[in-house]
Amino acid sequence: MFKVFVDTDEEVTLQKAQEYGFNLISMPYELNGVLYYPYKTLEPFDYKGYYDTLRSGVIPTTSALNFEEYIKYFEPVFAEGYDILYAHFSSAMSASFGFMKKAVDELLEKYPGRKFYTIDTMSITIGSYIIVDELGQMYKRGASLEEMLEWGRKEVQHFACYFFADDLKFFRKSGRVSSLASLFGNLIGIRPIIVIDENGVMRSIDKTRGRMNAIDYLMNKIDELGLDVLNHKIVIGHTDSGEIVETLKNKLVDKYGDKVEIEIICVNPTIGGHCGPNGVGVAFHSIHR
Repeated sequence: MFKVFVDTDEEVTLQKAQEYGFNLISMPYELNGVLYYPYKTLEPFDYKGYYDTLRSGVIPTTSALNFEEYIKYFEPVFAEGYDILYAHFSSAMSASFGFMKKAVDELLEKYPGRKFYTIDTMSITIGSYIIVDELGQMYKRGASLEEMLEWGRKEVQHFACYFFADDLKFFRKSGRVSSLASLFGNLIGIRPIIVIDENGVMRSIDKTRGRMNAIDYLMNKIDELGLDVLNHKIVIGHTDSGEIVETLKNKLVDKYGDKVEIEIICVNPTIGGHCGPNGVGVAFHSIHR
């Protein structure tokens, strides 16, 4: 018997976790000196209010989940006699996983009959969500642990995520992209294109001038790399960017027809704090990243 964990950095809300039958780990952020743990309840999150706060000049910070918190999440499940499969955001992006390993090692000594497995999505936000969503559908259908692990081994690198941000001061503060990309982000109208690469790291790979050119760049990437697109979701992620999202959605429908499945997600506050308002990205099934 096993239970599956996911985390909020993968755009999984408590409602979505309950739909899958997953356990949810909340990844924290700090805003104006207050530490928050998103999606702990079913109450809808005020995305508009949050991103308007960022527009006012406030820049949030994030911190690693600590050893004690991982113990609190995992120990009750081990104590009930279940093994754990944790499909998580990229381990290359956070020090949290060092604390997680220490917690798991200690728990496995305490519960020697238990096992702990991971699927590293090697992505984050919608790039992880599109993977977790497919795992969730498998879990609901009664897939075995071995089937889910094998699917993850084969498929993780076949989901690409590309996005752009309006203002890279948020990324620059967090150190998530290079200083060169941040420089481009400060030039009027220039929007760096960022990919989550095969190593699970965000890289600036190109730049465009203006939002429409940035949207066209995303469309071209789907056209270039998309694999069996109509049998998988295309996920659009945004940081309170409704008008831009509608433009991208309409272009996708024009390109692929009404049968294309599109899911639109407003990015969680922990990761949205790195991107800042008005960012847009796509995640899709791909030949490679």
